[in-house]
Amino acid sequence: MKKAVVLLSGGLDSATTLAIARSDGYASHCLTVDYGQRHRAELAAAARVASALGAASHKVLTIDLAAVGGSALTDRSIAVPETPTPGIPITYVPARNTILLSLALAWAEVLGAQDIFFGANAVDYSGYPDCRPEYMRAFENLANLATRAAVEGHRLALHTPIIHLAKAEIVRRGLALRVDYGLTVSCYQATEDGLACGRCDACRLRRAGFEAAGIPDPTHYR
Repeated sequence: MKKAVVLLSGGLDSATTLAIARSDGYASHCLTVDYGQRHRAELAAAARVASALGAASHKVLTIDLAAVGGSALTDRSIAVPETPTPGIPITYVPARNTILLSLALAWAEVLGAQDIFFGANAVDYSGYPDCRPEYMRAFENLANLATRAAVEGHRLALHTPIIHLAKAEIVRRGLALRVDYGLTVSCYQATEDGLACGRCDACRLRRAGFEAAGIPDPTHYR
């Protein structure tokens, strides 16, 4: 089996992406990053999902983006919005996806993997600039300029299989691949036990996806 690094947050989108990578025949090495996020319940969710979906391995790396701040997800003095806000919301974490993808790229080189899977979505999402297709293409180009593996002829491919799917389509795709969404946590302010608030942007998008798909929502709410 070909090796791939799969970024796994523990949420709905990344769980679906892991299931797609597995169904495409990849030995999936999952990478979860503990970056100081307030919704730490997603770290335990990632471990559950990796085990349930048969990941080849699961690594957790720790960095401190809370020291950088600037986001409601890393700075507890900034409230998580519970109603829609104009523009890019304060839950945007500066440079997060660039950092996560760079870590995945480093591990892929060590593993000898030429594929990275990332569950970015640019349809039903919060408008984060580092979730757009043009950003993903730019990062793939960067990866193939910056790594020894690529320079020596082993080009890397960045796969974003759900980037153009609506949330309902993601849910249906995942269920067809037997993803248990009850294992996942998407809420930006989930409790330690993984109970969702039902009010933040992530919760609203997730709930709307299940409603549009006509499928009961397995999310555990407070």
